[in-house]
Amino acid sequence: MKAAGNPPLITLGPRVRKSPFYDATVAAGAGVFTIYNHMYMPSSYGDTLSEYWSIVEGVSLWDVSAERQIEISGPDAAAFTQLLTPRDIDNCPVGRCRYVIFLDENAGIVNDAVLFRLEENRFWLSPGDGDVLLWAKAAAAMSTLDVTVHEPDASPLQLQGPLAPRVAHKLFGDIATELGYYQFREVTLQGIPLVLSRTGWSGELGYELILQDAQRGTELWDLCMAAGAEFNIKPACPSLARSMEGGLLSYCSDITIADNPFTIGMDRLLDIDKPYDYIGKAALQKIAKEGTSRRLVGANFQGEPVRPNEHFLPVSVTGRIAGHLTRCVYSPRLKYNIALVNLPAEYAEPGTAIELHLPEGIREAEVVALPWFPAEKKIPTW
Repeated sequence: MKAAGNPPLITLGPRVRKSPFYDATVAAGAGVFTIYNHMYMPSSYGDTLSEYWSIVEGVSLWDVSAERQIEISGPDAAAFTQLLTPRDIDNCPVGRCRYVIFLDENAGIVNDAVLFRLEENRFWLSPGDGDVLLWAKAAAAMSTLDVTVHEPDASPLQLQGPLAPRVAHKLFGDIATELGYYQFREVTLQGIPLVLSRTGWSGELGYELILQDAQRGTELWDLCMAAGAEFNIKPACPSLARSMEGGLLSYCSDITIADNPFTIGMDRLLDIDKPYDYIGKAALQKIAKEGTSRRLVGANFQGEPVRPNEHFLPVSVTGRIAGHLTRCVYSPRLKYNIALVNLPAEYAEPGTAIELHLPEGIREAEVVALPWFPAEKKIPTW
C-alpha cells in the first residue's frame, strides 16, 4: 500500500509529448509534472509559496507549451472563425488578441481561448486543456468554407510578474513596453522566431513568448533567465492561488460543457446577435432572454489553510446541497481561504451564507464577487 502523503509518479513515454523547454525546466529544478493537453507541463519547482511570491512581487518564467496553438488560414478563415465563436472578430484588427469562447449546439462551453489575428485571414486560437484542434477540424470538415486548420510550430513561454516588463525590455527593447494589453508582434531574438504578446495567465503584468522553432527551446529559456538574473527571476508554474485571486478560470475545473457563458460571467465578451451564424447561436440567444439558472462565484472562508481539492466538492445552503466547489486554496496575501463555487442563481449574491463540504469537515463560507484582485494591465514608467 502506498504511504499516506506520498504523491503518485508519472511514467514518461512517447504517448505524451515533451515541450521544447522540457530539458531546460528539468535542469532548473522542475520535480513535479502534470499532463495538460497531451503534453507534460511542470507543476512545481519544489516551493509553491516561493513561486507564488515571485509571480506577485518579482518576475517568473513558465513553460506553458501545453497551451497548443491552432492555426486557421485560407480564403474563408475569417468567416470560419466567426462560425466558431459568439464574439464578433470583425472588431479584432491584425496584431490584436481577443478572449473568446467556443460553444456546442446547446451553448455549453467547449473551451475558452485567446484569439490572435496574425493576418486578415490567418488566426491562432490559444485554448486551455481540451481537444479544440479536433473540434475545429471537424467543424471545418462539415462546412463548405475554404480553410486549413492545423497545429503550427508554436510553443508559449510566459514571463510573468510586476518586473516582467523590465526583463522583456532587456530582451526586445522598446517594443516590449510599447505593446498594449492584448497586443502582439512577430519578432526575433538572436535569430529565434517568436510572437511576443502582452498576454498571460497570472493576473500580473506579463508576456507570452511564443517560440516558432521547437529546436531552440533551451536557447530561448536560457536567454530569458540570463536577462532576468539581475531581477532575481525564478522558474515557476501557473499558480493556483494567484489565478484564483484574479478570477482566472480553468477549463475542466471552473468551466465545463455543462456551463454556458452567463454561468461564468463572460456575457460581457459576447456579441450574441452578431450578423453571422455561429455554433450554439439559437441556444445562447434563448439563455440570454430567459436567464441562466446557475452562476460561478467566489467564496471566503476562515480556519486552517485548506488543501487544494482533487475533485468537485458539495456546497450546501441552509442545510441542503445546492451546488459544488470547483477549486479552493489558501491566499497568502489575503491570509484566508478562497474558493470558486457553482451555485443556483438565487444563491449567488454576495453575502449569501453557504457551507463547503471539505474532506476535513464542513466550513462556513460567504459568497463574494470576483475577482479578489483585478488584473494588472498598465506598465509603469521607470
